[in-house]
Amino acid sequence: MLDPNQKEKRRRTEETMEYVGVVLDQLKAFANSGEHFFDGLFNRHNNPVKILKRLQREAFSDIMKLRDRQEKVEKILSFYKSSKGGPFQEATTHVRGHVDLLGAFLVLDNLNHHKRDALYRSGIRTGVDSRFIFEATIRQMDTVAAEFVASRKGKEHCDDVVEMPLSLAKLSYTASVNDWLSLVAVPIGAQCRDVAIASNSLDQGLTDISSFGPPLLNLHNGSAVGITLRKSNVIASLAQFVAGLGMPPGSSTMGNRSSTFTQFVCQLPRGTKLSVLGLCHFPLFSRQLGNFGALTIPIALSKQHEVSEVVPEALTSTGTKTSISTGSIALMVESEVDGSMKIGGWVEMNKLNPKSLQWAVTMSDVSEDSFGWGTSLSGMIGDSVNGNHFQAESFLKFNMGDKFYLKPGLALVKDGNSKLAALMLRSSWSL
Repeated sequence: MLDPNQKEKRRRTEETMEYVGVVLDQLKAFANSGEHFFDGLFNRHNNPVKILKRLQREAFSDIMKLRDRQEKVEKILSFYKSSKGGPFQEATTHVRGHVDLLGAFLVLDNLNHHKRDALYRSGIRTGVDSRFIFEATIRQMDTVAAEFVASRKGKEHCDDVVEMPLSLAKLSYTASVNDWLSLVAVPIGAQCRDVAIASNSLDQGLTDISSFGPPLLNLHNGSAVGITLRKSNVIASLAQFVAGLGMPPGSSTMGNRSSTFTQFVCQLPRGTKLSVLGLCHFPLFSRQLGNFGALTIPIALSKQHEVSEVVPEALTSTGTKTSISTGSIALMVESEVDGSMKIGGWVEMNKLNPKSLQWAVTMSDVSEDSFGWGTSLSGMIGDSVNGNHFQAESFLKFNMGDKFYLKPGLALVKDGNSKLAALMLRSSWSL
């Protein structure tokens, strides 16, 4: 058993050893920290610059992963919105209006049906024509258009001049696939000019002949689908029409038939453009077989035992009902002499009567100034039924701002043995 003095010495010895142990631990920790410091200073794998670069790469990788995830979420949300709201959800609809008025003061030696036929063949359509076009752009490059028309032009027997009901005249969808390919579908009110290569070189004249080019471009052919290809200086257009399905026998459509339209345009030097157009008709079935409904194309799997010898009736470009045409071919030439003067001409031959030719030559100077002019010579030769036709017209154009103009002019017509003169005034207002 230890005495108190020995216990005291033993306690002091233990405290001293404990103190020495603490000091040694601190020295060891200091030595380890110094060793880590020098290792980090001289070891290139733990270089602070390398560490910062590694952290930067990891942060950049994390940021890119977050961005990819964000883009995926945005695509999913946009797809959900488009599938829920449809392709027209963000489409903007543009409305264009056009009101055209044409009046004429006729000078005749006498009044008879020959003079009236001559007036119709000359393309003088007096009256008011109002058009409203609603266009919506979807998917950035595609366009949907609906055209509503209220017109009294060419309707001589209308008693009420004020009331003009607005009706849907045309519905079209145009898809621009890329710079060299475009597609068009016209389920209602299709004309060849809807699928033809547009021409803006000639100004609208006083009559249909001087305003709209070859008559085959203005024929109403029901429904159509078309394709346009562009390559360098050559443009080609191909379209297929179906007309007269589900229409009553007394309608003005061109019978139950299928039509194929082609156009080739070549851009020549010095602003000259050469176009070749063709239209071929193929009858589907006789109207005597009845109608199967609008926008319905019947296909017979068996041969017909009875075939009617009567072919559908058609309205030719002269307004006379004849048997259905087998088609037409036309040639157009357009040229710009300078910045404002433009010259154009066309000739059309009907395959049913190759000796009959329709032609027109037009020259106009309609710059952006307040004054312009235009003149046109046109006619038809080789028509054994109605005789030769020749007419000349000239007009002055006065621009009353950007959206309104007046065109006073004179037209001289010789149709067979009939002669007439017309003092005309056309006014147009764009909305």
